[in-house]
Amino acid sequence: MEGRLLLKNCAVFRADGRVRHGMAVVVEEGIIRRVAPDAQVPVLPGDWEVACRGRLVAPGLVDCHSHLVNGQLLPPNGDFLLRQPRSRLERMRQVANLLIPEDVEILTRFAAARALLDGVTLVVDHLSCPADVSGGLDAQARAADALGLRLVASHSTHSLDGAAQADAQADANADFVRRHRDHPRVRGALGFHASFTCEDALLSRISRLREELNAPLVFHLAESEDDLSATYAAHGRRVVPRLDALGLLGPFAIAGYPRAVERAEAERLAASGTFVALTPRATRSFERVGESAEGPLSSLHLVGLGTGGHGTLQEELSAALAGMLHLARSGRMPDLDDSLAHLFVSGPAELCTRIYGRPSGGVDEGSLADLVVYDAIPAADPETGYSPFLLGQIVPSRVAWTVVNGRVCVREGQLLGSDYVDLARDAAAAMARVWSRARLGS
Repeated sequence: MEGRLLLKNCAVFRADGRVRHGMAVVVEEGIIRRVAPDAQVPVLPGDWEVACRGRLVAPGLVDCHSHLVNGQLLPPNGDFLLRQPRSRLERMRQVANLLIPEDVEILTRFAAARALLDGVTLVVDHLSCPADVSGGLDAQARAADALGLRLVASHSTHSLDGAAQADAQADANADFVRRHRDHPRVRGALGFHASFTCEDALLSRISRLREELNAPLVFHLAESEDDLSATYAAHGRRVVPRLDALGLLGPFAIAGYPRAVERAEAERLAASGTFVALTPRATRSFERVGESAEGPLSSLHLVGLGTGGHGTLQEELSAALAGMLHLARSGRMPDLDDSLAHLFVSGPAELCTRIYGRPSGGVDEGSLADLVVYDAIPAADPETGYSPFLLGQIVPSRVAWTVVNGRVCVREGQLLGSDYVDLARDAAAAMARVWSRARLGS
């Protein structure tokens, strides 16, 4: 976009619950250049002026662990959720093996559009397209680039189909990372499925590739008790110590689904700088018994919310609130509001900053221009600027504008450059083709 994007007369969000009314935000070349009282920022020739009329401007949301494509192909209905973990895995593998890049691109376009309309500006995705890893990841990159979504794309490689295929998938994933080192929005990450589906040889290979490429690494951390018991039976270690020994933890590791993690292991994750993505709503759906992961992970600094490809981040925040209330009432979480803000904003912002090398997560000068204008005018204390439970006001509010890297992707609730209904129709047709090949109706 040429010229400046100018958000006039807005309320500016802060993660500590304070808001600044009557502000203007100037965006230029993908960066927030100025945040000042509205009267001090005149509209210049060539500016794209957005009349916010007092509405709230906040940093874009980050989906820290998603399955944009595979999550659509197997929706979490009752039949699927009531299966045993191994049966669910086999069903997911059966469908993923039938994906082709054309399907991946169509389904990613629809999922990216849906994310942008929900105020999500960055998605960390974990694709499973074993028949054509390179083609699938390239298709995701094209789709995200076309819609304007910021995407970190990885492949969910595993050893279940043999060492040769696993090595080929890891190498294809690494080639994608090399090709997307410097893209302004789409970046590549290495990936593997989970400890219990990967042999030492594959994980050692991925560890070496990670060191060579200095790339992010996406994986499922301790997916279930089945993951934990299978890992211990095969390797004589729990999941976290095994991954640690193989050099797979660290500042650019993004670990999803931490459902079987002890407190000492959580402390090791924190010490290593591993980022942990919680999916509290999904955890309660997939696990039969056991305490949720919020307890042992409540002290982690590098933590955020993911959807797992199902539902919205707003729904995950509501589920996190329910789980954290229990912790707060038992004295294990002294500041509930601050912890929720960290899960929803501050932790994901740190992840985005690490990957893209520029401050994010705030409406601040010099930060990435990943912004959302909500149809919400927050009430605030006139002396302190504090607005009680600001996150709670955001969750039910409509997303009016979504801006990614300075590009307007959603304007007054409408997707720019694509028709949402057309994308939905194409996605439904693609899913029908995959389901027909998989004979899901039989």
